[in-house]
Amino acid sequence: MGVRSAFLFVVVLLIVALAALNWGTLSTPTDVWLGFMTVSAPLGLIMLGLTAVLAAFFLVYVLYLHSSVLIDAKRHTKEMQVQRDLADKAEASRFTELRNFLEAQENKHMAQNADRQTAILARLEQLETAIRLRSDQTDNTLAAHIGQLEDRIERRPVPADINPQA
Repeated sequence: MGVRSAFLFVVVLLIVALAALNWGTLSTPTDVWLGFMTVSAPLGLIMLGLTAVLAAFFLVYVLYLHSSVLIDAKRHTKEMQVQRDLADKAEASRFTELRNFLEAQENKHMAQNADRQTAILARLEQLETAIRLRSDQTDNTLAAHIGQLEDRIERRPVPADINPQA
């Protein structure tokens, strides 16, 4: 219970207590001037009735204000939910765009890497072919030199002091 509600409850209790303690005075009939005629009625009960009517009016007014605030809050909550859903959809589409962009970049890099790998393998194949050719040429040259040396050795006369049979 709020401070205002407690204060209003205490005021109502004081009015009820004062009316109960002074019921005799409140119900005593007196002459009451209504502006165009005079009536004999209990002025205290009239005033108490008007206070009750005024309290009922304010109670209805407070309930009306409270219900209109609740309706506005509900409408505002729905609008906020719609805006939140729109923001979520926009964020999801940004994530989708980012994922598509990253996939495109990855595919681009993969294609570049595949091209580089193909170029490197082709260059390695060329180098391997060149090395084989060079190796074969070196083998042939070496074999030719060895063959020439063997021919020279075989054609050379054997000196007399070296006897192969001795």
